[in-house]
Amino acid sequence: MDDIPVNLSGYRLMVTEEPTMKMRENKAGEMEPATDRYGVAKFVVMLFAKPRPVQGQRTGKGEEIKVTLVADPGEGFEEGSYVELINPILNTYEMRGEDGRITASGVWFKADGLKPAGPSISSAPSAA
Repeated sequence: MDDIPVNLSGYRLMVTEEPTMKMRENKAGEMEPATDRYGVAKFVVMLFAKPRPVQGQRTGKGEEIKVTLVADPGEGFEEGSYVELINPILNTYEMRGEDGRITASGVWFKADGLKPAGPSISSAPSAA
């Protein structure tokens, strides 16, 4: 399956490594920008995804995820800032050995971009 839409509204996403241009090794062994089929450069950002608290339930610990962005997200996404993903999707992959057996599998995240997260419910001022 490809491009499975993901609802991450139950998670707070914090930048742990600022967005950078995605790089890959070419056939000559040199690093070059990773691009889509149209030659547009991709970017990558590391986020810590922590479940939002739910009353009566224990909050999970969260984990770091790497997200490929299809465009430059722009300025203002420093380490420690909270963000939301624009149109997040996930894809699955598997690698097979020469014998046809699966040797590795997993998921990877992709999004159209980033936007600053609005205030969380717990940090919003209360009405008097």
